[in-house]
Amino acid sequence: MVLICAALAALGGCAANLDADQARLCRTILPVLHPAGAFIRVLRQLPATDGLGLRVDYTAQEPGHPTRNHFAECRFGGGPLSPDRRALVSLTTERGPFGEAGLLFLKRFWLETSEAGVSDPSPVPGAENVGEVSREVAYGLQQAVNALPLAAIYGLLAAAYSLVYGLVGRINLAFGEFAAAGGYGAFFGMVLVAGLSPAASIALAALLATFTATLHGIVVGRLVFQPLSRATGQQVLVATVGLSLFLQEYLRLTQGANLIWVSPVFATPIALVRAGDFVTTVTPISLLVAGFAALAASALLAIMRHTRFGRAWRAYADDPKAAVLFGVDPDAVLARTFALASLLAGLSGYVMTIFYGGVGYGASTTLGLKALIAAILGGIGSVRGAFYGGIAIGGMEALWSALFPIVYRDLAIYVLLVALLIWRPGGFLGYGKLTPRQV
Repeated sequence: MVLICAALAALGGCAANLDADQARLCRTILPVLHPAGAFIRVLRQLPATDGLGLRVDYTAQEPGHPTRNHFAECRFGGGPLSPDRRALVSLTTERGPFGEAGLLFLKRFWLETSEAGVSDPSPVPGAENVGEVSREVAYGLQQAVNALPLAAIYGLLAAAYSLVYGLVGRINLAFGEFAAAGGYGAFFGMVLVAGLSPAASIALAALLATFTATLHGIVVGRLVFQPLSRATGQQVLVATVGLSLFLQEYLRLTQGANLIWVSPVFATPIALVRAGDFVTTVTPISLLVAGFAALAASALLAIMRHTRFGRAWRAYADDPKAAVLFGVDPDAVLARTFALASLLAGLSGYVMTIFYGGVGYGASTTLGLKALIAAILGGIGSVRGAFYGGIAIGGMEALWSALFPIVYRDLAIYVLLVALLIWRPGGFLGYGKLTPRQV
């Protein structure tokens, strides 16, 4: 875990500490500072040292005039963790500061209009320098990029389901809540070092997310799963439904009912290719979370293949009675499995929080169900298959969002679950027989 955090910090150290939303709002103001038809080119964007704004240096060529250098300094009502971080409180240009009335008119009659949303003069820095491809290739590549964080979130959480089910044939429906707990841990990790670099904040967030989720998993495993280790699958399933409801209420009471937000880091888009006016972009945070998930997946597969715990897990999963005869302690293996699965759930919540910038208990059920579908799609009980299932569900969500109404996206995922249970209950790497299975 420490190595993963160090890698993230090293990768993240290259990016500027700039709030992407504040930068976009400040750039959106530039067109109204000049006559219609002016050509604006952004040169650089420099964050304020106190984190409450930025300065944009740019050139503007007004009709009938030569190109001149300009700047705009935007100040906002709060820093990365404040709900007022998008509230513009002052604007200063080379002509001087805007007055209170001018600022009010600017916000009321420009920033709050739909036209302002498409008037960013530099939505994708460097877009004019990337290669030209066909529209189909550019659009397809964009959907693949959009699927990266989704695949990371679902793959990690699906692996948690598969670890427990593969060992004891039981499903824990509360892993979505463990992911939410990890998300809260990540949020507070980012809050604790908000004044430092984004690399430090996401590294500490990873540590607190995994610690929080693993701690909850150890406690729940000892108090709920170990006493029910010899109960029927239906009893365990009902118990985890109750556990899920309990954890949701626990998170609501301790963390509040509303979503809490932190400014996403490393969210400035980078142009990859273009097709006319369509530019395929990726953000550094998308690449970071995808690389993080790939590293975590590789580490998990190595643990399962090459460590003593992995051998004990595979032995007990294949033949519990024979494994016990050869000295495998089932309670110890179950406890470690549950702790490892909870850690993976925490990593899933961590990825969700640092990518989207928000966390709340309300999304835990939907997140958990989608990850369970990914686990079933990959062959529940197969750790490797869980990651394949996460990639498939993430890709399907991104593709559906691009081609069909987004309001039906979750419905399509649940229909896929029904189809899987009917025609291919074993998923990619499981079995295909239409026989009753233990749950």
